[in-house]
Amino acid sequence: MRHNRPKSRVMAFGSAGFAAAALIAGAVVAPAANAQTNQAAGHGQDSAAKGAALAAARAAKAGIDWQDCPADWGFEKPIQCGYVTVPIDYTKPNGKTIKLAVDRIASTGTKEERQGALVYNPGGPGGSGMRFPRRVTTKNPLWVNTSKAYDFVGFDPRGVGHSAPISCIDPQEFVKAPKADPVPDSTADKNAQRKLAREYADGCAARTGRTMLAQMTTPNTARDLDVIRAALGEKKLNYLGVSYGTYLGAVYGTLFPSHVRRMIVDSVVNPARDNIWYEANLGQDVAFEGRWKDWEDWVAKNDAAFHLGTTRAAVQAKWLELRATAKKSPLGGVVGPAELLGFFQGAPYYDSSWVPVATAFSKYVAGDPQPLIDAASPDMSDTAGNITSENGNAVYTAVECTDAKWPTSWAKWDKDNTELNKKYPFLTWSNAWMNLPCATWPVKQQSPVEVRTGKGLPPVLIVQSQRDAATPYEGAVVLHQRFKGSRLITEKDAGSHGVTGLVNPCINSRVDTYLLTGKLDKSDVTCTPHATPVP
Repeated sequence: MRHNRPKSRVMAFGSAGFAAAALIAGAVVAPAANAQTNQAAGHGQDSAAKGAALAAARAAKAGIDWQDCPADWGFEKPIQCGYVTVPIDYTKPNGKTIKLAVDRIASTGTKEERQGALVYNPGGPGGSGMRFPRRVTTKNPLWVNTSKAYDFVGFDPRGVGHSAPISCIDPQEFVKAPKADPVPDSTADKNAQRKLAREYADGCAARTGRTMLAQMTTPNTARDLDVIRAALGEKKLNYLGVSYGTYLGAVYGTLFPSHVRRMIVDSVVNPARDNIWYEANLGQDVAFEGRWKDWEDWVAKNDAAFHLGTTRAAVQAKWLELRATAKKSPLGGVVGPAELLGFFQGAPYYDSSWVPVATAFSKYVAGDPQPLIDAASPDMSDTAGNITSENGNAVYTAVECTDAKWPTSWAKWDKDNTELNKKYPFLTWSNAWMNLPCATWPVKQQSPVEVRTGKGLPPVLIVQSQRDAATPYEGAVVLHQRFKGSRLITEKDAGSHGVTGLVNPCINSRVDTYLLTGKLDKSDVTCTPHATPVP
């Protein structure tokens, strides 16, 4: 499952002789990642590290040709856009290249207040960070202080959006309603899904090309991030990563520890090598069930507003009835169980979805199905341009499948998911089908980086809600243990995914203080939860 919320899809589912080049006169570039860290990662990536140093030195010299953003990108002035060139394969830095789209808005403070650029990744894999500068143009109050000190910089990671977008299936086919219930009734149902998964994996190779597909990894995206840092003219990186962006940050901090100035990771993927990515997705299934029950409890508590039942069991019964109805005959002819799940999974993802999901559900039960149909229907217009749900899903699949070795035995997938589904049925099978292309992946699967503290890594700020479904709490604890000197802020008894964007003064003030001064609390902090949604 994506480590940030997909738009509405539940697939049937947030790079020779190079050492001297880093010393180009006038280049603003930090030293190459130390060899000890790369050797510890166990990947034999010395050549990739040298290639990354060369690419960063070239980018530092070239800079970024900032221009007004293309009109169809949807970013208003004074946001500016540009491109940064990176190698497709960092072991071949003189080989084929791609251009990564970046955008920025200048810091709003005085020259003396400015501290550099703050680069953002929202998750995925497959999420675009290009909307980040709009936190300034829309005057988001949570970021007013930080925007005085930093240029806000977003980017489309490799393969995403405007950065050499990849594809695995025709976008029009992708958004068509699959209708089928993700929960299989028979071996035939499972075999049909296995066939779809194999076809999807083959489609990734056919439409993207094996050369590019083999380089769609988190370590390469981390190297891209370092090239962007150099192109921005920054000696060290200031970084905010959410969801999958925390894993990108963890890998960056491991490969380039001395390049980090300040780093915040929010809603953390467990970076342990044996968790990436098969076990991570199984862990999501358990956590989503828990947060789904939290939402049902809240709905029951607010029965006066929603009339869906006064107990969790009553709300669950109505949910199962709705699924059964949609399975028998898709609502409005387009919303089957898969589409329902794509809409309802917003509730365990984000508290901001609690009221809208419950309201649409309530209206359906009261006899008005149209709001639910409108909300859950696939977006048939989402088939053109660079930023599509098909592209996001393709990048998600490419990165997770190429990052790590996945089980190839269907018997293992079947056993693990059948057992999980008995206790955690909300998301288990749909998540399995989304990831099953990794079982027949057409390019070599890598071994994950061993995330650890490297020489020069400064203290990192980790922020996590206790009942997060997409990135369970254990991930923050594990990264905290691995990044020595880090501090963990826990939002107790809360479960929204992505904490730094919510109003919680206990968290907001510490984020500001860290970014503005570099100071952290002397020990870890536990904050009370942000306000519970009100119908």
